[in-house]
Amino acid sequence: MISEQMDSRLCGNDDGESCASVGKYKVYPEYKDSGVEWLKEVPEHWVVIQIKRLSSVKRGASPRPIDDSKYFDENGEYAWTRISDVTASDVYLSKAPQRLSDLGSSLSIKLQPGELFLSIAGTVGKPCITGMKACIHDGFVYFPELKMPNKFLFYVFAGEQAYQGLGKFGTQLNLNTDTVGGIKIGCSTNKEMKQIVSFLDHETAKIDTLIEEQQSLIRLLKEKRQAVISHAVTKGLNPDAPMKDSGVEWLGEVPEHWEVKRLKHVSEVVDCRNKTPEYFDDGEYFVVRTTNVKKQKLNFNGALYTDEKNFKIWTQRGIPPAGSILFTREAPAGEICLVPENLKFCLGQRMMNFISYEEEYKSFLFDFLLSDCLERYIESVSHGSTVTHLRVEQVQNIPVIVPPKEEADVIHQYLGRIKSKYHDLTQEAEQAIELMQERRTALISAAVTGKIDVRDWSPLKK
Repeated sequence: MISEQMDSRLCGNDDGESCASVGKYKVYPEYKDSGVEWLKEVPEHWVVIQIKRLSSVKRGASPRPIDDSKYFDENGEYAWTRISDVTASDVYLSKAPQRLSDLGSSLSIKLQPGELFLSIAGTVGKPCITGMKACIHDGFVYFPELKMPNKFLFYVFAGEQAYQGLGKFGTQLNLNTDTVGGIKIGCSTNKEMKQIVSFLDHETAKIDTLIEEQQSLIRLLKEKRQAVISHAVTKGLNPDAPMKDSGVEWLGEVPEHWEVKRLKHVSEVVDCRNKTPEYFDDGEYFVVRTTNVKKQKLNFNGALYTDEKNFKIWTQRGIPPAGSILFTREAPAGEICLVPENLKFCLGQRMMNFISYEEEYKSFLFDFLLSDCLERYIESVSHGSTVTHLRVEQVQNIPVIVPPKEEADVIHQYLGRIKSKYHDLTQEAEQAIELMQERRTALISAAVTGKIDVRDWSPLKK
């Protein structure tokens, strides 16, 4: 029964059928009920024990106030660990840009390389092992007297199943020293647990390599898509078309019969009011901020709303029509998306709206802004420095290309097919990554709960 369940879980199906990748894993000869929901049955010789019986669970500490410069020294012996540093880490904490002074580190909790700690704030439930001397604040807990291989406990947390019953995994998970210490896990001999760690190190590394290959493919697809769009909107689809100098250094040559204009001459450029409307929890009008425009889509992450009174004030310059273009001129500059149908909203700070004067041109204009031309323009006005803000006149004077309407439509139709093709390929890669990540988590969970027996496993075995 256990074998069938694990085959199903590791293969990602529910019918209990076995697959080749799981067939090589065997189960233990005898199991017993652990009495713990997330563990279920464990090998007969394993012991079920609370983490606090294996080590005390203690919180980190912070010097106060943490922003005081006297607590930091770029040449300090100990790194200062932030939640973001752990979130960006895989297994080992190897990068932390800030260093504590001797005074700062004396007021925090010092960890030596190879020690395990766990986040209980921010990205809650993320385990990490120090790859350097580091200090941790009270958003972390650590295990100073751990009586087991710390990498085994790392994998227990990484499998995520141990958090069942403690809340939703992620930012809503409720963890503290008591809840972490009260988690029951299955333990065997140190020799067997080290073998499980070796198995997981080897197998997860293979999965991680496959995931990285898919991530590289996604990056390549994104670059290729951008290149195809950029070529189509600046050179056209006819390779034999006569060319002329555009008069814009970074734009180069364009088809001879195309025009080069400024954005303000082809579309209305509507700026936001330079202040923020009052927000209401029960407001019905969405306030679009720069954080809501990412990857050519309008998202509602952290959505804020206002009331009808504020909406009327903030739309005195006009309500952005469906199909027009939303544009961020700060934080970061240059993100775009189309205004969807049937959305009651107004522009928040640092947002702009482009409304094409000619209906037939608006699709090509969006394609043009999707190309690398916008990025190259921003680089040209910033003179190589990092730009976090574009002035209104800089946006109004963005050079844009205007082909004949019929040709613009043909190019847009062509790019529609191209974007659809790259979207499908990218989606396939993302789905492959998701499946591999699920299999990775399931494999970790299976190993640390004894659902598979890897005592005879060897990296040399086929």
